[in-house]
Amino acid sequence: MKKRIFLTGATGTMGWAGLQELLKRPDNYDITILARPSAKNRRKLKPLAGKIKVIWGDLVNYEDVKKGVTGADYVLHVGGMVSPKADYYPKETLYVNVKAAENIVNAILAQPNHEDIKVVYIGSVAETSDRNEPVHWGRCGDPVFASAYDYYAVSKIAAERIFADSGLRHWVSLRQSGILYPAILKNFDPIMFHVPIRGVLEWATVEDSGRLLERVCRDNVPDTFWNRFYNISSGPQYRMSNYDFETRVLKAVHCPRPEKIFDANWFVLKNFHGQYYLDADILEEYLHFRANIPLDDYFQQMSDGLPKIFRMATLVPPAIIKAATRILAHKKTYGTQHWIRHDNEARIRAYYGSLEKYQSIPDWSEWDLSEAAGANEAVHIDHGYDETKPLSQLTVKELQAAAAFRGGRLISADYTSNPSALLKWECHQGHRFEASPKLVLEGGHWCSDCFSDHWANFDDVAKHNPFFAQIYRQ
Repeated sequence: MKKRIFLTGATGTMGWAGLQELLKRPDNYDITILARPSAKNRRKLKPLAGKIKVIWGDLVNYEDVKKGVTGADYVLHVGGMVSPKADYYPKETLYVNVKAAENIVNAILAQPNHEDIKVVYIGSVAETSDRNEPVHWGRCGDPVFASAYDYYAVSKIAAERIFADSGLRHWVSLRQSGILYPAILKNFDPIMFHVPIRGVLEWATVEDSGRLLERVCRDNVPDTFWNRFYNISSGPQYRMSNYDFETRVLKAVHCPRPEKIFDANWFVLKNFHGQYYLDADILEEYLHFRANIPLDDYFQQMSDGLPKIFRMATLVPPAIIKAATRILAHKKTYGTQHWIRHDNEARIRAYYGSLEKYQSIPDWSEWDLSEAAGANEAVHIDHGYDETKPLSQLTVKELQAAAAFRGGRLISADYTSNPSALLKWECHQGHRFEASPKLVLEGGHWCSDCFSDHWANFDDVAKHNPFFAQIYRQ
């Protein structure tokens, strides 16, 4: 019997890749997608008429979502607002991504067979913010918090919380990393300078990302896979420093190296997400979605797929290219040099630390562009409890200790050994909230009143929360 799949975000990068994988197995799946009725989407989906069912609607409209959920065996929630649009429309991003999560959860719970429906939520590496040197490694359960001004991350954190503590029988959060796909080579936007040169990221290819969406729907996925958090990546060979990534991208589009066309101080010093993973292989062990294409070969494939006009870049003097990229660095609102020129103290403090630190940035000749400090030394953040024990075997005393390690306390006196049950907690500022041990310990979440978009309070939180202080660096 065919499985009925409801896919959101099918016209986006990852969703489209997943849709192609599902379409390769027409005998296995009946596919329904939700898409906004734009002219672009109608053109894109027209060739698939008769192969899929399209609900023309919007994620923020509950009735549209309910139509897709009704009758579904699997809900693959990939859709939502993403960067760079998310950077320009933060309030809309927060509304859309959170409302979509609420609609999907409510629509599933409204089904008579809701305990049988399996839902996959695509989270983000942005949920665990940046890893400033020398802490470049991370895993699920590390502190969840957004970089300053990153409302996309705020929205993904809030949505993940909704799914994890929804009471759904089968949910999973797959935190997507940066996606490598051909069109990324054409993306030139001021936010390209919002990444620290010595930051790192473990990337995922779009093909691998599409494959995992199909593989998660197979019969051989065990029950132990569900109700957990996972990091997505294409493996250790896809680990790159941001400088390495910029160099590879420029080479792929036939442009000179970063030193030739950018000033070093155009790039920020901090406040951008990215890490190497200690646990991404766990997802691969369950789903076996990686193609294991060598990194050099993958970039060559992306370069080969570009229009031939890109090769003309080799004829353009570096000074001309630099003049064009300088415009991006000075662009209003999100250009890093616009912040400097207009003395935007809040942005300068968030992304550089201070004007003095910005002014002390050396030119390229004095930068250490070798492997970032700590990149070869895997650091496990202490999660504050015995991780060798299943959550169901933890005692109230152990949960109390975990809460104290987060600067707060467990208010609930009883724990029924159900890690998904909502308990009452209190943070160091006295905010009270409900959350499951699974969300707090395995997900890394804590008080949303302290975190969320309250970046100005992070210094104070770090003084009282040893768990968070391991990651937070000024």
